[in-house]
Amino acid sequence: MTDAKHSFTPLTAHGADPLRGRLVTPGDTAISQRALLLAALAVGASTIRGMRASQDVLTTATALRQMGVRIDQTGNDWQVHGLGVAGLLEPAGPIQPGRSPIGMGLLAGLLAPYGFVTEFSAGPDPKHTASQALIEGLDAIGARLTPHPDGSMSLAGACLPLPVRQHMATPAEDLKTALLLAGLQIAGESEIRETVATRDHTEKLLATFGAEITVTPDANDGEGAMIRLVGLPELRPQQVSVPGDPSAAAFAIVAALIIKGSDLVVENVLINPLRTGLIDTLLEMGGDIQFLNQRETAGEHVADLRVRSSWLKAIVVNKRHASAMLDDIAALAIAAAFAQGETVINGLAAQEELDRDRIDTLAAGLGANKVNVTRAADSLTIVGDGKVAGGGTIDSHGHASVAMSFAVMGLASRHKVTIKDASAIADSFPDFVAAMTAAGGRFPPNKGR
Repeated sequence: MTDAKHSFTPLTAHGADPLRGRLVTPGDTAISQRALLLAALAVGASTIRGMRASQDVLTTATALRQMGVRIDQTGNDWQVHGLGVAGLLEPAGPIQPGRSPIGMGLLAGLLAPYGFVTEFSAGPDPKHTASQALIEGLDAIGARLTPHPDGSMSLAGACLPLPVRQHMATPAEDLKTALLLAGLQIAGESEIRETVATRDHTEKLLATFGAEITVTPDANDGEGAMIRLVGLPELRPQQVSVPGDPSAAAFAIVAALIIKGSDLVVENVLINPLRTGLIDTLLEMGGDIQFLNQRETAGEHVADLRVRSSWLKAIVVNKRHASAMLDDIAALAIAAAFAQGETVINGLAAQEELDRDRIDTLAAGLGANKVNVTRAADSLTIVGDGKVAGGGTIDSHGHASVAMSFAVMGLASRHKVTIKDASAIADSFPDFVAAMTAAGGRFPPNKGR
């Protein structure tokens, strides 16, 4: 069974056996993208292993090829022949931004110091375009990013770019990375101050590739940091092994916790403290999760997780904790549906439009499967009693995490759960169905297929 078969048809999940054996986690998309971008700026050939072939990663690779970077793929190994810092070529045509506006933002930061105009085609949803913070951040170094009514954008690069001087009062890791990619290619020292620390994959990879970068925690409260980066270094090619994405591992972890008799090892999971919000929460709920074979790769901590079925208890998730695991809210909601008691997930009011739609879709799907759920402006309340009836058909509205989460629900619920369109799964986690089936999951064929 392959996910391609489900791309434009319903996906039904029901009646899993206890999950057993080992499941390899796909490479982290954020680290995969950033490793590609920095390898393109090194002098010579870098090898990236275990990179995730998600739509966002493939789109990034295509864009880099348009800038003159040679990228070869052999199995799970990617070889990137970098052109050096400030060595990229002017793209011959418009760059396709892919599904996520984050990828477009990173590419805009990468190209901002170049004195030519780059065109970006409209993404699948014209509403999801560059943020005002990104536009202002690039403007401060002399580049102008202009959104157009049809969702496309033009980037006029800076002819005499200025070092980055950015104070980030609101957490935004994608903006930080875009500005670091720009500052890397500008003479002088760039500075970014974060009021609240965000994911630090870019900083760790910059150090791995040989950039002169320092991160100094805020002496007053320890929550923020000052990042200093010296521009125009010569980056050294590297061999990078990409850790597994904890947000992709989340579905197997939650499935093993809620399917009775399961004892599953989820391999190669990134356990960066800024990415383990869901795992920490599941442990607090009583989940039996052990950290095995802990190691370090490319500055990141990695472990294999042994997960055994558990009786979960409800908890209250505070605003800060929820904001740190937005990609995992859907998986957490499924765990809460099978937990005993009332779980409250706070801090959801300030999310972007795309994420609000994802949470609204999640709440509707829970209700369709007879889960007691209340969606408030700033929270999601889920009341569980240790089991879920299921039996519903849900529309994921293109949200891969929602689609995969309800597939996990269906594996453990009394009645089957059907996702009307599973195409987003193929873009995000191409081997999801195959991997879960090998571990004991069941995805019965839909009638009429």
